[in-house]
Amino acid sequence: MRNTAKITTAVLAAGALTLGLSACGADSSDTDGPLIVAASPVPHAEILNYVKDNLAQKEGLDLQVKEFTDYVTPNTATQDGSVGANYFQNKPYLDDFNKKNGTDIVPVVTVHLEPLGLYSHKVKKADDLKSGATVAIPNDTVNEARALKLLAADGLITLKGGVGNEATPSDIAKNPKNLKFKELEAAQTPRSLDDVDAAVVNGNYAIESDLKPSKDALVLESPKNNPYGNFLAVKKGNEDDPRVKKLAKLLTSPEVKKFIQDKYAGSVLASF
Repeated sequence: MRNTAKITTAVLAAGALTLGLSACGADSSDTDGPLIVAASPVPHAEILNYVKDNLAQKEGLDLQVKEFTDYVTPNTATQDGSVGANYFQNKPYLDDFNKKNGTDIVPVVTVHLEPLGLYSHKVKKADDLKSGATVAIPNDTVNEARALKLLAADGLITLKGGVGNEATPSDIAKNPKNLKFKELEAAQTPRSLDDVDAAVVNGNYAIESDLKPSKDALVLESPKNNPYGNFLAVKKGNEDDPRVKKLAKLLTSPEVKKFIQDKYAGSVLASF
């Protein structure tokens, strides 16, 4: 079974969070009030807080940042109006989420890419992985497929022809090293590095764990024609909210591009 219990728990947590935010009087539909944005801590909330502290006031934008460590709550909170927008995900993930949950969240503007990487505490090169090695991969649908595509691009495995953003280990056609896969919640993959031979880690969780993708990854996604850029997203119909338009403009400003370049040194790449 693929993460059903964890997702159910996260959805219940999202419901509790929604009640909490509502009780505080937050109304994301009030375009004269603050724009509350749900975000992963790194780098999304860091980028938003840079905008909040350095750029928002000049544009007349009252920006509030709410941090979440999972990939479910930001969307459920955006859908029910507890927050006005979110910034944490890519298009394949959002498409899958909307399909499975009946939500209608849409992207506004793409800001950055966090290259997915393969990391290890036990080997220095991917080719050094021994036969039967265990590799941890994210267990949500899109990131699991993305991880397998990364391993396939480096020749560690071969995927069946035509598999897309729902690929699982069962879609592996060739596995010359007889790799074994441990499916974990994305946030847990960097914490598994002492227990497995290698792990595929999302860029934001790598940075939070003091891994430097541009330096430490054994294999790293190429930014060329990469569909996994992270974007600001809103519930459909809110794209023309003037606060959202202001934030979209600021997130793709030269100042933000320089902030990303200076702070993340290639571990996060501006997409504009």
